[in-house]
Amino acid sequence: TGTILLQKNPDAPFPPASLAKMMTMEVVFEAIASGELSLNTEFPISTHAWRTGGAPSGTSTMFADVKSSVSVENLVRGAIVQSANDACIALAEGMAGSEEAFAELMNRRAGELGLKNSHFVNPTGLPAEGQHVTVSDLVILARHIRSAHPELYEIYSQPDFTWNKIFQRNRNPLLKMGIGADGMETGYTEASGYALLGVTDRNDRVTYLAMSGLATAKERSEEAQRQLDWADQSFAIRRLYRKGAVVGAAEVFGGTAGRVPLAAPEEITALLPRQEGERVAARIRYDGPLAAPVEKGAEVARLDILVDGEAVLSAPLVAGRTVETGSFPDRAMGAASELALGWLRRF
Repeated sequence: TGTILLQKNPDAPFPPASLAKMMTMEVVFEAIASGELSLNTEFPISTHAWRTGGAPSGTSTMFADVKSSVSVENLVRGAIVQSANDACIALAEGMAGSEEAFAELMNRRAGELGLKNSHFVNPTGLPAEGQHVTVSDLVILARHIRSAHPELYEIYSQPDFTWNKIFQRNRNPLLKMGIGADGMETGYTEASGYALLGVTDRNDRVTYLAMSGLATAKERSEEAQRQLDWADQSFAIRRLYRKGAVVGAAEVFGGTAGRVPLAAPEEITALLPRQEGERVAARIRYDGPLAAPVEKGAEVARLDILVDGEAVLSAPLVAGRTVETGSFPDRAMGAASELALGWLRRF
C-alpha cells in the first residue's frame, strides 16, 4: 500500500557499502528489459576488476579469473547472490567503459526514480568520497526493482551460487528465517555499521525494511526479524475509499462553481495499527483555491493518512468534475472572496 509503518531518520545519508549494488542491478535490469543488453552477452574481467573486486582484493568476490569472459547472467548472479565486486565492475566496464561512466548512469537513473538524497560514485559500494544513500531512497528503489523486474528479482532469493568451483551462500540472513523473505541486500562499512534492505511476502502482504547502523551482523539479523514480525502482527489492511469515491472538496477561484469534488482515482488502502482508537486521522492538502478551469480527472490534491499526527500514507485526489472558467461576475465575486480570505489568512 505504500504505508510507512515506522521511520527513524529516514533521510539521513550514510555510506551504502554493498547496498549500492541494488542501483547497479537496476541499471542492468533496465538495459536487459529494453533490449540494449542480453543475458547471454559476455564481458571480460579486466585487470582492474580482478585487482579491485576479485580474488586479490580481499572483498566480496565471485572469484572470476582475470582476462576471462563471463556472461551477463552469471555476472548478475554473482553480484546478487555473492555480492561480488568483480562482477559489478565487469558489468560497469562492459556497459559504460569505466566505473566512473557507469556511476553517471546510476545517478541519472536514480534521479528518474525519485531517489532525492542518494549519490553513487562506483557500482560496488566500496568506500568513496561523496557516495551515500538514505533508507527512504533504498525502499523506493527496492519497490521499483521488485515490481518492474519480477523475473530478475527472483535471483535475490537464490540460496547459493557456485563460480570457478567455489561455492558461496546468499549473504541475506532473512532468507533462512522462515518469515517469507525473498530479497534483497546487505552491507557493512566501518563508518556506518551493518546495514540491510529486506523484503518479506507473507499473508498477501509485502513489507520492505531498510536499516543501517547496527553494531554486529547478529544484531542486524535479530533486529530485522523483530521489526518484520512486529510489522506483520501489529497492523491490518484497511480499505479506506473505493475507486471513484468522493473524499472531500476543494475551493475554486474564477469558475462557474466555487467548489469541486475530490475523488480517489484508485482504491485507497492503508496498513493501520490493529488497535487504532483515536490515533488515525486524515487531511486533504491542495494549493488553493484552485484556478479555473479545472478538468475532470486532473490531480489537484493529496489525501494524507496520519497516525499519531504523523503522515504514513499520501494518495492523490482528482477533480470529480470539470469546472469551466466563469463569467466576469463569477470571476469578480471570486476575486473579492479571495481578497477577503487572504486578508483573514494574513491577520
